[in-house]
Amino acid sequence: MKHRNSHFAVGYWSRIRAGRAVPDQADIDPKALKRVLPSVFLLDVRADSTFTYRLAGTALCQRFGVELRNHNFLAHWDRESRASLATLLRQSLRTRTPLCLTSIGATEDCRMIEIETVLMPISFGGREPERFLAVAHVLGDPSPLAGRAIAFERLVASSFIQEGEAVDATPPSASNGGDAARNAHPRAPHLRLVSSREPVNVIATETSHFDAGEALRELFARLGALPARRID
Repeated sequence: MKHRNSHFAVGYWSRIRAGRAVPDQADIDPKALKRVLPSVFLLDVRADSTFTYRLAGTALCQRFGVELRNHNFLAHWDRESRASLATLLRQSLRTRTPLCLTSIGATEDCRMIEIETVLMPISFGGREPERFLAVAHVLGDPSPLAGRAIAFERLVASSFIQEGEAVDATPPSASNGGDAARNAHPRAPHLRLVSSREPVNVIATETSHFDAGEALRELFARLGALPARRID
């Protein structure tokens, strides 16, 4: 994980589960997440195995130019990413393990940003996880969007997050709470990124070795052949 708020979110998830495999949605205190709420979303896993936004923060809705609630999470991803994401999300639920995604978001006029998304399994009044508490932040400079909406997103790396003996759930300071805050959390050594042991058709399996420049060049080359996609 690169973004400070990603470390904070996973630390909070770990703390509120209080020794259980996953926390329950009722354990989540919005006040504790106030600094990251604009980038937080809840994802429902429905009976037909679709993943649907139940709630989404204002920053996310602005980023995609639409109210995300009740929209399919996979709809704005490019076709190559969708099958991989569905498999990764199901594996995250099955293993009760948070999932970290690195992706490239592109506008219709080929402006791009790097995004880090962390999805943490939660239950809803039962023992089995059936939802995700998630947070998504832009890595680096968000100015390429400049009011433009992301037309589609492409997965470039994925890792499952294994915990050590301690996780710090201290909220990031106001000065470090924005999308430009990329510094690692001081307690980051207690969070370990590990690639999946099961065969998954993903573009990369180790976020820490992600080459954003190469991914951007490849995506630029593909943009001429791929139609822009909107969430519908």
